[in-house]
Amino acid sequence: MSHIKKKKTKETPAVSTASLPDIVFMLLFFFMVATTMREVTLKVSQDKPQATQITKVERKDLTAYIYVGKPLNEVLYGSEPRIQLDQQLATVDEIQEWVVSTRSEINEKERTKFTVSIKADGMVKMGLIQDIKEQLQEAQAYIVNYSTIRATSDENMFEGNLQR
Repeated sequence: MSHIKKKKTKETPAVSTASLPDIVFMLLFFFMVATTMREVTLKVSQDKPQATQITKVERKDLTAYIYVGKPLNEVLYGSEPRIQLDQQLATVDEIQEWVVSTRSEINEKERTKFTVSIKADGMVKMGLIQDIKEQLQEAQAYIVNYSTIRATSDENMFEGNLQR
């Protein structure tokens, strides 16, 4: 008679963990390179208005930002729209001095390309924006950019403004 041999069950080999530190290092390096840190901590709320014709800022290193909106800490600063220059809240009268000091940090050859970008909440009154523009003119900052978000269509842009 023939002898039937039992098949031995094969064990699955253990997963090699030798390459795991390399994989973790590559992921860590990727996220360190791909992540950008926010340079300014916002102290005012931002609900940007919509626009259909938008162009991007060419040189962000030559751009200074003015944030305008309701303060996030209304208990401390009130509910009226405020102006934020860099990391601190400011008044309209402080804009001129801020522009001069910010522009002085830029290379002298590129100072003519210095741009001020106003990132204002959609509900801020135009009177405050006009006061900011007048201060910018007095500081000889003539290139002004208004930050917006892209509207999907003209109809959505006007509907969004009416709902506010």
